[in-house]
Amino acid sequence: MLEIRNATIQMRKDGRTLADGLYFTLHAGDRAALIGEEGNGKSTLLKWIYDPNLVAGYAEAAGQRIADGKMGYLPQELAEADMALPVCAYLDESCGYYSLSPRDVERAAKELGVPASLFDEGRSMGTLSGGERVKVQMAGLLLSRCDILLLDEPSNDLDIETLEWLSAFLRRFPGAVLYISHDEVLLEETANLIIHLEQVRRKTICRCTVVREGYRAYMDRRARQFAHQEQVARFEQADFQKKKDRYLSIYNAVEHAQDSISRQDPSTGRLLKKKMHAVKSMGRRLDKEAETLTQLPEAEWAILPKWEPGIELSRGKVVLDFGPEELIVGDRVLARGVKLKVVGPEKICILGPNGCGKSTLMDRIARALLARRDIRCTYMPQRYGEGVSYGMRPEEFLAPDGDKASVTKARIYLGSMKYTTEEMSHPVSDLSGGQRAKLLLLKAILDESNVLLLDEPTRNFSPLSCPAVRSLLASFPGCIIAVSHDRRFIEAVTPTLYRLSTDGLERIYR
Repeated sequence: MLEIRNATIQMRKDGRTLADGLYFTLHAGDRAALIGEEGNGKSTLLKWIYDPNLVAGYAEAAGQRIADGKMGYLPQELAEADMALPVCAYLDESCGYYSLSPRDVERAAKELGVPASLFDEGRSMGTLSGGERVKVQMAGLLLSRCDILLLDEPSNDLDIETLEWLSAFLRRFPGAVLYISHDEVLLEETANLIIHLEQVRRKTICRCTVVREGYRAYMDRRARQFAHQEQVARFEQADFQKKKDRYLSIYNAVEHAQDSISRQDPSTGRLLKKKMHAVKSMGRRLDKEAETLTQLPEAEWAILPKWEPGIELSRGKVVLDFGPEELIVGDRVLARGVKLKVVGPEKICILGPNGCGKSTLMDRIARALLARRDIRCTYMPQRYGEGVSYGMRPEEFLAPDGDKASVTKARIYLGSMKYTTEEMSHPVSDLSGGQRAKLLLLKAILDESNVLLLDEPTRNFSPLSCPAVRSLLASFPGCIIAVSHDRRFIEAVTPTLYRLSTDGLERIYR
């Protein structure tokens, strides 16, 4: 259904190669997961496959795209023009909504688990919750009757129930699916083909791997291969070092003897000259052997800095005493009597269906906590543009005072999160969603924050980075108030859960 031949993609700004000679074929029933670290070109590849014009402004791309069927594309972020459209107008542009039968619309709404009235609302796409927006976009693809789906992070912002629906939908979709997702559970449940884009040697070499197997099987096999390769490489290098040490010992001894020999002993001099010739032959053999040694595995290991010491919160410290309040958006009452008290280094997560007001609640909490002087709070909003100006450079955002020591420290931390020197100088608008997320996380570390407000914190981290991010947040000695649908994050980081509904917040005991 979809064949990619010899795809090569190179960034215009820094000349970095994202893909080189990539081949793969998708058949009906294939669910191919496109994985790789943040900034490795996953979204760029997906855009090029759908429409090369989408990347023409910032990347050079070549290769063949052969599609047997209609392609549908779900972008990671909607364009501003689309965000301003009413829901029904957006759907009409994407699938000819006004000409569809009520039966088709009802069927799509039922499959998505939303009321059909959502599609007829006059609200703009920008006023929908993140999850509602993804559902409307998915409805456009369903109603367009696409054969090939190209989905850039469709799991972002979906509630747990809708994630379960998406997993079932991907498994039963009769066509081909190529998708990017940072939800490890979804990957494990759905992917039957892996396309892995890597950047090794400080992003100077790209590597593309295509394997027809599930995500967990691929990751486990890869880990075993790397562990075995590392074991063999270290054994061979240790054995080689012994040979080299012996060679150097002999070489030095012969050289010393040559320097010490008297000119009145020519026969001994000739013997030492022959021996040195043999020793140098041994050295040349060792040089050739060095070229055949097993190399240590090259991979993109997730590396994150640690929290600064001294940011702990005392157990009696009242971090938040919120409400009771109503959550209202426009003329809609989302929830009444919302109350929340958080004390000390608690880590809590707020759950609830899409559109129930979780992000609205987080904005209210942020306004209250960011104004406080007795705590240091960092807010990671769902829309990163609310937390960082896209026109700034990463180092400007992390070291706004421009102090030389602060800038140097910011660049060191950026390097630890795999930003290249060129990426440190790019505006934030040029960075991937995952790189922007890393930027906000770095801000919390450098500001020595002791309270973190996190609205879907792992939504843009790659599944390869997510375990390290979860470990970092689980070790945070301060307070975390989060909204998340990431099942692995909830399990590893936030022991205390609340569910938001129209009646307020209710503690969930598990």
